[in-house]
Amino acid sequence: MEIQKLRNLLFVINPIAGDIEKEELEEEIVSICKDHGITYDIYRTTGENDKEVIKAKMAESKYDGVFAAGGDGTVSIVASLLIGTTTPLGLIPLGSGNGLSKDLDIPQDTEEALELIHHNIIRNIDTITLNGYPSIHLSDLGFNALVVKGFCEGGTRGPGAYARVALQEYLAYESKTYRIETDIETFEGKAFMVTIANANAFGSNANINPNGVLNDGRFEICLIEPFPKAAGIAILYKLYTDSIDTSVYTRRLSCKTATIYNLEHEVMHIDGEPVDLGDKVVVQMHPKSLKVILPVYQDEKEI
Repeated sequence: MEIQKLRNLLFVINPIAGDIEKEELEEEIVSICKDHGITYDIYRTTGENDKEVIKAKMAESKYDGVFAAGGDGTVSIVASLLIGTTTPLGLIPLGSGNGLSKDLDIPQDTEEALELIHHNIIRNIDTITLNGYPSIHLSDLGFNALVVKGFCEGGTRGPGAYARVALQEYLAYESKTYRIETDIETFEGKAFMVTIANANAFGSNANINPNGVLNDGRFEICLIEPFPKAAGIAILYKLYTDSIDTSVYTRRLSCKTATIYNLEHEVMHIDGEPVDLGDKVVVQMHPKSLKVILPVYQDEKEI
């Protein structure tokens, strides 16, 4: 745990995330920074070369922290630039999922989240890489990745749109074959979905990894193995009641390194963004490699 005065901040705001008026948000940020003697810059994402522009701004100014105000995509862009640096990541959740912020117990209310600008602690969390690509939260292969891909390609956002895509894909989906080699054990067989978890729950609040810890130096590969279609409702219930570990169709591999052989070239995503990493995915742990700005009540709490 680390306490420090944040005197110079960069705010990366996604202007199309959430339903809050971004002009009001910026006014709140300006007001808080002025009240607490904090200098600041604001960058609004455009969807084009955002990562390069943010990286350039960070090179020009020594920021004490960078806040991502948006959804999981905005968080992923900013976090990837801060891994391995001394600059902490702040989160102002504005998206429909906000998975990482929920697992870090950051207020989902915007006004409360803005308090982190001047009232916070800083702690380190782990990150992982998949074939060199950073993952801060959850990535997976199989059914959920297929749903994420369909959701991203659709023109509608929100839980309802996600649920519609999930139902459409579920009726016809067949489990795929994987081989997974970890530093502890090996799995080979079919799986409905394979989740590489550095945290607990998806932004939808479905808790795939109830006992995951964000700074324990390990990650989990969570398998949902083939199951009868009629068992889907029961599995879904367990995901939303933090009891998925009690299902006979689940298996968890806790590890520091892993190689996943995607034998049927199934689709996958990293932190909610569809990617194609080929048929061999090497997963590596990077302990406590990202500093995050948290509420002060996280001082002694396990994350």
